[in-house]
Amino acid sequence: MPWRRMRLRNAEVFARCDEQGELVSNEGRVEIRYKPTDGRAYFAGVSNLSSTEGPVQVEPDSFCGDAEPAKKGQKPSKKKAKTVHAPDKPEGNELLVYADGACSGNPGPAGVGVVALWDDERRELSEYIGEATNNVAELTAILRALELAYELDRPLRLYTDSKYAMGVLTQGWKAKANKELIAETREWLQRHPDTKLFHVRGHQGVALNEVADELAVQSVKSRASKGWVSR
Repeated sequence: MPWRRMRLRNAEVFARCDEQGELVSNEGRVEIRYKPTDGRAYFAGVSNLSSTEGPVQVEPDSFCGDAEPAKKGQKPSKKKAKTVHAPDKPEGNELLVYADGACSGNPGPAGVGVVALWDDERRELSEYIGEATNNVAELTAILRALELAYELDRPLRLYTDSKYAMGVLTQGWKAKANKELIAETREWLQRHPDTKLFHVRGHQGVALNEVADELAVQSVKSRASKGWVSR
């Protein structure tokens, strides 16, 4: 069952929802997590939850790990989530890319964001792709990176926070949907074999991944696309 970001009083939490982003409650209470890596599952009243600013972004069930129900009266840990260390500069001749997708509803208006770095160059892409699912947006962002790497003829090291994309592209997951897009992306991977894909957790303080996320969100908000822009 998916997750979406919500506000619980002064805290941002992740709440259970359906594919369209509607909260799923049991007797008026919704399962929440204070962070994706939280080892405890909490429950909040529907009336105490409010939407965050910006478009609704639905995350897959795997976004939050397994957790045990919190004991009554137990408070969430005050420890800050550890920052995932990921590169912010390319090595040698490589093209370093962070790619992300976003959508308002799932499916809904969707967009992609990509940050690409090589030598002393930095380019960013914010592209609106119309009505689509979050998974389609994630795959499209990776496809744009592959196209650029092929054009530049450089080794590609790409970071994505999509476990779904990693699964269907690198772990042999059987595609139940998006078969044409997955096939096209796999063809580009074969066309540009000097490519390495890595998974990074989203919203964990990885600066360039946050930039890619913001580019994707902005494309959804504006319903507009910007080509590759130098920074």
